[in-house]
Formats: sequence, structure tokens, C-alpha cells
Amino acid sequence: MEIDLTPIGFVKNNIKEWKIEDCKKVTSEIIIKEDLKEALSRIDEFSHIIVIYWMHKLPPSQRSIIKVHPKGNHTLPLVGVFASRSPARPNPIGITTVKLLERRGNVLKVTGLDAIDGTPVLDIKPYIPDDNSPTEAKTPGWLTA
Repeated sequence: MEIDLTPIGFVKNNIKEWKIEDCKKVTSEIIIKEDLKEALSRIDEFSHIIVIYWMHKLPPSQRSIIKVHPKGNHTLPLVGVFASRSPARPNPIGITTVKLLERRGNVLKVTGLDAIDGTPVLDIKPYIPDDNSPTEAKTPGWLTA
């Protein structure tokens, strides 16, 4: 099976190379394609949105990695990529919840987006606490230690 995805927009910021500590502090713009502007109707009523994007600069060699140290921290145990938030994965899809600062037409201004300049955006969803925050969620001790 083949899947065909078309970006709905692109990230604009001053991050040229991905570093988690830099990205989380940066204000970014998400430029949505003009013909999809109306799909943003009332998005500005939400404080946060979920951005799904394609990590287009991930080297092909990173797509075959199966195990990683979470957060690149070698004091943490090796885990399967599906048990991590590592960018190294078979399909380089990123997903981040960000603070929505404002909407101007087809442009969303956000903070906390861990994507570099030019990143293709695949989808945007509103962050809804009742739907996106399970009350009984747990994480392994090694991650929170």
C-alpha cells in the first residue's frame, strides 16, 4: 500500500538545524495554503493546537533505526523507537502540541513547535483537554527519573 500526503502548509522560523532545546523556545509561523484558509475558521478560539508535520530533513539512515536512547540521553535505557519521541523512525512524522498566539488570515503564530524552517505541515487539530489528556496515563520510571 502506498499513502499520498500533501502538505497543508509550511513552518517559518529561524531554526535551520533541529535542536530540541532551541525549538521549544522559538516563535514560529505556520503558513497554511491560501485555498485552505477557511479550514482555520475559529481555530483562534483554542489556546493550544496539535501540529502534525513531516521531518523532511531526517537522513534516510535514521529511518532504519529501531532502538534509541530516549531524549538522546545515554544514561537512559535503549528502547524501541515506538516507545520514544525520537525523530529517528520509519516514517518521520512529528506531532507537537503548541501554544497558539494568534491567527492572521492563513498564518498561525505559535510557540513550542519543535520543527525547523520549511518543515511541511500535514495537519492541525485543536488541543481539547478532555480528549487529549487521559486521566490514567502512566510513564515508565526511567523516563521521569
